[in-house]
Amino acid sequence: MSGHSKWSTIKRKKGAQDARRSKVFSRVVKEIQIAVKEGGANPDGNPRLRLAIQNAKGVNMPKDNIDRAINKADKEGGNLQEVTYEGYGPNGIAIFIECLTDNNQRTVSNVRSLFNKRGGSLGTNGSLNFLFERKGVFTVEKGDWDPDEFQLEIIDAGVEECELEGDVFIITTAMEDFGSVQKKLDEMGAAVENATLQRIPLETKKLDLETSQKLLKILEEFEDLDDVQNIFHNLEITDELMEMMEN
Repeated sequence: MSGHSKWSTIKRKKGAQDARRSKVFSRVVKEIQIAVKEGGANPDGNPRLRLAIQNAKGVNMPKDNIDRAINKADKEGGNLQEVTYEGYGPNGIAIFIECLTDNNQRTVSNVRSLFNKRGGSLGTNGSLNFLFERKGVFTVEKGDWDPDEFQLEIIDAGVEECELEGDVFIITTAMEDFGSVQKKLDEMGAAVENATLQRIPLETKKLDLETSQKLLKILEEFEDLDDVQNIFHNLEITDELMEMMEN
């Protein structure tokens, strides 16, 4: 299993077990808000909003909540902005943080404080570009699909990798092929559980199990910050670490 699909599998299982559903829903609502701000409240003409709604359904957000978030964003507008932060945690692990915030000063203060508190350092924007590349990652329910038939059907849309992990396919694409793959999956009637642009590390760094566990706890602290949407890093997810995370 490739490193990024392994991490995608773990993220999916972690999300399914996460009792803090209010945090999950909050992230989805923010993504809906920024999508409406960017392209309007009609999902038919707003691909980003269609994607946000799809991901909201993927975390079992009720339809009423989705509609309310769209209507509120459409009426009130909003001043959310997308910001990213880059830095290094303990043991030189690179950490890339994506946020949606209405107060950049508050957000950067919280992020910097946590870096400092945990023995890391906040860097300048662009300082980690050489360590990550952006990829589209889709999690699709296997359903009744035959794996070979599914892969043959999807491959021409620009898929780089398609792996069956348990009851889902994890599909990886180049960033520029994200839209064409999304369209193809729609045409196939595939049940997309989640679709995101992720920052995949070009190289990973291996730490011992105890140190890796401590690092993962720090990453969870970043995830718990109100404005944080996504965290990416270059810690190697070994089979031993993956087993620990699943339990």
